[in-house]
Amino acid sequence: MPLKITFELEDKDLRYFKKQMNVAKKNAKITSEAEIIASASEMMEQISTIKIPDFVNQKIEVLGQLINMLEDSEWPLSAAERRNVVSALAYFAEPHDIIPDDVPILGFIDDAIMIELVAIELKHELDAYSDYCKFRSGEAARKRSPNATREQYIEAKRKALQSRMRRRRKVSFSPSASRTRIRLF
Repeated sequence: MPLKITFELEDKDLRYFKKQMNVAKKNAKITSEAEIIASASEMMEQISTIKIPDFVNQKIEVLGQLINMLEDSEWPLSAAERRNVVSALAYFAEPHDIIPDDVPILGFIDDAIMIELVAIELKHELDAYSDYCKFRSGEAARKRSPNATREQYIEAKRKALQSRMRRRRKVSFSPSASRTRIRLF
């Protein structure tokens, strides 16, 4: 019988995770993007070979989306956006995190929490990229006018989604926006 457990992170808890992300951001500055992506990919591969709770597995999928976002040549990000995604992955590329990953059941809970915080922080980027991937995969089946190419449609959609992503991020962190969450980047 499954058991659902919920908990609430207090401001001091969130500050602790922000501190850990700041350490990861510093490490990201001295480690190449390729190394960070490779380490995060390796962590995902390692996790896939062991039995972990489903709720952690669901969170790990977000890491895959972040990696895909960085590696997708048709989804160029600005330097600042790219830095944020790389910094998020840098936390997971670290072999030593809050709870050692080899502790049964609990080892990946800190990772799941951090992934949730990263997913909240990068919500607009993840949403826009997901929408773009859906659009791109469905575009091949669409009927187009003879004067427009698939690439033109995809480029226009990418630009529209990235514009939406940046607009939403800007509104989310405007002075009038509610401050119910912590900023990691």
